[in-house]
Amino acid sequence: MAIPPLVEPVDRLSAAESVRTARQRRLPQLNELGQRRLANARILVLGAGGLGSPALLYLAAAGVGTIGIVDDDDVEPSNLQRQIVHGTADVGRPKAASAAEAIARIAPEATIIQHSERLVAANAATMLGGYDVVIDGTDNFPTRFLVNDTCAALGIPLVWASVLRFDAQLTVFWATPPAGSGVTGVHLRDLFPTPPAEGEVPNCADAGVLGALCGQVGSLMATETIKLVTGIGTPLIGRILVIDALSGRFSEVPLVGTGIAAAPTPGEAAEAARLPAVTTHDLVTRMAARAAGHDDFLVVDVREPSEHAEISIPDARLLPLADLLTADGQATLPRDLPLVVHCHAGTRANRAAAALLQAGFTDVSVLTGGIVAWEAAVAAGEVPGLGGRWATLPTAGSPTSGR
Repeated sequence: MAIPPLVEPVDRLSAAESVRTARQRRLPQLNELGQRRLANARILVLGAGGLGSPALLYLAAAGVGTIGIVDDDDVEPSNLQRQIVHGTADVGRPKAASAAEAIARIAPEATIIQHSERLVAANAATMLGGYDVVIDGTDNFPTRFLVNDTCAALGIPLVWASVLRFDAQLTVFWATPPAGSGVTGVHLRDLFPTPPAEGEVPNCADAGVLGALCGQVGSLMATETIKLVTGIGTPLIGRILVIDALSGRFSEVPLVGTGIAAAPTPGEAAEAARLPAVTTHDLVTRMAARAAGHDDFLVVDVREPSEHAEISIPDARLLPLADLLTADGQATLPRDLPLVVHCHAGTRANRAAAALLQAGFTDVSVLTGGIVAWEAAVAAGEVPGLGGRWATLPTAGSPTSGR
């Protein structure tokens, strides 16, 4: 597979960087040109923890010009068994600051950007948008899915891995790889269509983790990033590297992309930006009016059937994005009713709504935050009348917000 380099090269390396990276520049596949590409690269590492620590150190050592660090936690003594970017003297300090100092000692010329704040839906696009590659070293599924969906929407390749006990997985997700590369887009939802239920997957604090395995995997994440930036080798796109540290075995599992979370085309993105947004508050108000005969509209769920079966909005019609993008799929939707489109968090819904507008539908809006926002509103008691997993809608004229 031929993936073109992600980054244009700087004009020249400084004398100090030329000396420091001399052994790496002698690699014929990478050479001086590849090193100058690395010097111009902007890489974001999410989490200065077990995976982020080795990735940060080796990215700095490799000569990456700009490195972003996202972490809002402080260093704890139990971190030091695997989070090798920190030391005993750093306990109690912010991880982003500790990591920034450590990698500055390796690569003084690197620009280091500290994001000492939690990544959330409101800041994800802004935080990730200025980088060439994102490395996901986070430790919880909600954040991992948010990162995946944001990278898919922005068209950014995502280097992803997970480690638990003595086992690890590593891959590269890229929803929209370059045209002509022969690579099919793939993303986290091709591997896990929906996040597991809370408590279903143990964390490292409960199950334990081998620190040396974190070092192996974080170093491999840095390697995949270097390959993407410089256009060398074959990235792990569409392939999952599985590591069993106890047996010393490495295996590979193919992963076929569905394309359901692909980033919108420029035309679709521009159109989606002009779409009206519907909040959960607005939607429940309209649902109450519809139940009383004062409004009529259709909620369209563009997620996959397994996602819809797990949780859904009352009376929503399921039409997966892949089907909605076809003429036959669009023919099943009424053109004389307003449509409110939703997905998990918004990426697929934006693409679906933009496609419907291009197909001639005139009244299309997107549910802000998707099913995530809807479920959160119900759990918070902000959707009166929807008890349990979903109950009876409120009647027209009743209050529609607990605020």
